[in-house]
Amino acid sequence: MSHRVIQWSTGNVGEYSLRAILNHPDLELAGLWVHSEKKAGRDAGELCGVANTGVVATNDAEAMLDLAADCVVYTATADLRPMDAVDDICRILRAGKNVVSCSVVGLVHPTTLTPQITEKLVAACREGDASFWTSGIDPGFANDILPLTLSGLCERWDEIRIREIVNYATYAQPEVVFGTMGFGQPLDATSLLLTPGALSFGWGGTIRLLAEGLGVTLDEIREQHERVPAPEDFETPIGPVAKGTMAALRFEVQGIVDGVPRIVVEHVTRLRDDLAPDWPQSDGGYQIIIEGVPRLVCKLDMEDEHGDHAVGGVLLTATRLVNAIPAVCAADPRPLSSLDLPLVTGRGLMAKGS
Repeated sequence: MSHRVIQWSTGNVGEYSLRAILNHPDLELAGLWVHSEKKAGRDAGELCGVANTGVVATNDAEAMLDLAADCVVYTATADLRPMDAVDDICRILRAGKNVVSCSVVGLVHPTTLTPQITEKLVAACREGDASFWTSGIDPGFANDILPLTLSGLCERWDEIRIREIVNYATYAQPEVVFGTMGFGQPLDATSLLLTPGALSFGWGGTIRLLAEGLGVTLDEIREQHERVPAPEDFETPIGPVAKGTMAALRFEVQGIVDGVPRIVVEHVTRLRDDLAPDWPQSDGGYQIIIEGVPRLVCKLDMEDEHGDHAVGGVLLTATRLVNAIPAVCAADPRPLSSLDLPLVTGRGLMAKGS
């Protein structure tokens, strides 16, 4: 069965989810919404580097809501506008369209971010008889389904740690890297990401989802971070970094059970590989470390077709959303977490020919 899909935005993730929709044998692109007037009127294929499709981008949201479609892939950036993004999503749900999204990352556990958001999502799903699901790679597969599956190999576990190690120098959203995350800012500056409570808003949903899947009760969620300055001025593909400003960041979001950190999401982020050499090292990717019997260490490395690790992570976010569309469309109409979906595979995606 083919599902008609609307792509909502063609930014950092949306470009790749658009390409994945066009390349998926069970999906049909029904429409494309773009924010930029410069992109409006252009063919969808042109905006993601494939052949023309005959589907033309528009910035007319009402026209998109009026289209006959089964699902919307909503990837509009929400770092500075989370409630606006929630309102957008609810509007789409009320129009009778299922939604998969990576925008408000705390919604990987969709009914525990805030009571206000839960009420809005539940009501919109009920009104539109539609389902809503947030995922990606992180928050998403790398720190929910993958560690939960690995935990099933244990006799017992003491701590589950999911660690991202990525050089963000090629992450094609400089406003996120330098603005939201605080790279290139003085070490005593408080970026949006490091505002007290922001890390828990972003990754607390992951901690709560894992706790539910593992059957444990959280005392609280804690957050901590440390920063390293640039030893000298240097350039990156997304912009310059001045000596003394933040050039590496390590943070943890910890799920506390009986006073002890038991579920931990850790990010080790650099703009140059030689920075903070005493921090965990990797070529770029994810590590799931389960302390227990047996002790398990699983590495998930990724890169795009050009060998870029940061872009590879963006691509995994896009494909995780797109490949789950049939399962989300088949689910009961409500806010969903990954615990509610069946196994999502690459069925039908085997490459043809050599």
